[in-house]
Amino acid sequence: MKSIVLRSTLALAAALSAAAGLTACKDYLDVSPDSLYTPEQAFSSVGSATSAVIGAYDMLSGDTGYGTRLSMYYPYDTDEMQGAPGAFDGRSRSLSRYTAEPFNPEITNPFNNLYQGVERANICIENIPKMALYTNGSSADTAALHRLYGEVLTLRAQYYFELIRNWGDVPTPFVPTYTVALAGGDLNSPNADRLATYDHLLADLLAAEKLVPWRSQAGAANERITKGAVKALRARMALFRGGYSLHGRQMTRPSDYATFYAMARQECLDLMNRRGEHTLNPSFQELFKSINELRPETSNEIIFQVAMGGSSISGDSKLGYYSGPLLSTSPLYGSTQAQIRPLPTYFYAFDSTDVRRNVTLTTYSIDASNNQKGVLLSALTDGKFRRDWRVPLLNGSGNYLGYNWPLIRFADVLLMFAEADNEVNNGPTAAGVAALREVRTRAFGGSTTLGQIPTPTTKDAMFAAIVNERFLEFGGEGIRKYDLLRWNLLDTKITEARANLNKLMTAQAPYTFVPSTMYYRVTGGQVVWARSFYRPAPATAPTGTTSVAWRTAVTPALIANVASEYAPGKGKELFPFPQGTVDTNKSPGFKQNEGY
Repeated sequence: MKSIVLRSTLALAAALSAAAGLTACKDYLDVSPDSLYTPEQAFSSVGSATSAVIGAYDMLSGDTGYGTRLSMYYPYDTDEMQGAPGAFDGRSRSLSRYTAEPFNPEITNPFNNLYQGVERANICIENIPKMALYTNGSSADTAALHRLYGEVLTLRAQYYFELIRNWGDVPTPFVPTYTVALAGGDLNSPNADRLATYDHLLADLLAAEKLVPWRSQAGAANERITKGAVKALRARMALFRGGYSLHGRQMTRPSDYATFYAMARQECLDLMNRRGEHTLNPSFQELFKSINELRPETSNEIIFQVAMGGSSISGDSKLGYYSGPLLSTSPLYGSTQAQIRPLPTYFYAFDSTDVRRNVTLTTYSIDASNNQKGVLLSALTDGKFRRDWRVPLLNGSGNYLGYNWPLIRFADVLLMFAEADNEVNNGPTAAGVAALREVRTRAFGGSTTLGQIPTPTTKDAMFAAIVNERFLEFGGEGIRKYDLLRWNLLDTKITEARANLNKLMTAQAPYTFVPSTMYYRVTGGQVVWARSFYRPAPATAPTGTTSVAWRTAVTPALIANVASEYAPGKGKELFPFPQGTVDTNKSPGFKQNEGY
């Protein structure tokens, strides 16, 4: 696949010399950055093999990985948040508005980056087990190499998982390009059935579970893959294997889906029984403050994360710069773009006492005098990654803040368990309801009364409660769109969002209480709202306040722009393959996705 992977015989050299520029893997291991160009050299010692594996990790980070595109361009629009405001533009907005085209560089570059990650992982997977030290080394060397092998099996699974959920039936080389070329094989590959690919990857992850240690056994390198990460990824992938996906222009679900719900349930249960490894952080705010403050999170709720650092396009992230509240070149905080915009109805999806709302969403901007200002309801931004929360502060024009991207949290494990348990048992059980309520109780500061919901008594009611809880729990974490796709609810929820926005705009139930205008004061540089978000506006403005449009900020143009080009049956649930891949992949079994 010349057009997809690293292009040409330079693939091996690029992958094996990757350790020379390990800007993203700031906490993995200290290794010698040797440039190695043959398998024998690259895999001659534990240290050199580690360098190659870190090179495989490296493709997770940076602008074309989870530093920007995969985390902030690909997961929108949904009923939760929108991508960059405005009409489609042939780049990021076209992805969000469901009008991506094969020539869009935001399709091409991440696609190629993911395959570069696959290629680097394939090189390690082929060569590590061939090392003499893998079977005949000291116990320490053998254990280290087995761990590395489990890590790259997991990395390859993550790269392919991202490819499948965005492009569907993708080509799936499981050996390095140079191996195929040396054997005289064909580098052109057909589309591979995604269910068969999932089965292969799920088997790989089962093998990887036996090779990598639990977090508590792994030492201080908390950004490396551990057993918890493998199990959590396997659970997530099993739910996608058993869920809906686009085939042709129809969303369909495999007949054997129940097998994979049972698999996910067991993996989650294994993790839930090891609370010393990972558990919920008691504080939702502390969980995300730890990311913004560049420090470890005390409860190890984040099970699988992408390491970022180095202030580079290839190794860092724009979390908190591309996203988060708008900062207008603040001398104290720096500047931001504030391109992720919550739907106004998402703000009102939260209970007023749900602590997640004010972490997930921001109602302020920061001006050039370092003071907060209240914003319109239509100008809210996502809030889990904020430049003004960074410790240490980074002012000036730098747009790489070093924020890691959390791929899987323990809250996801609890909610995946509740979902799988409900499916396997054809209805809610005490264990499933308890898992759901654990997440919800944390959202209300530990209160079992504020966060109480009626105990679901039917399968459908339990499923609806889980769908809503995931909606509230994972805002801005790139999860909602893919959840809606595997549930075949994307059309339903986008349609509901547009209808609810119309109700909000016209003050219809359940939004009759929403004020047309909000008022605020600035005290100590912070916005203090003068009135409740849940009471109609007063006849006269409160003394000493500034007003901002609230309900009246919701307009027909805003509503029309939500997933503006999406409609079922058009095939837009998947992205198109890059045109360069279509032009150069000559396999008769390879074709462009329908609808493009």
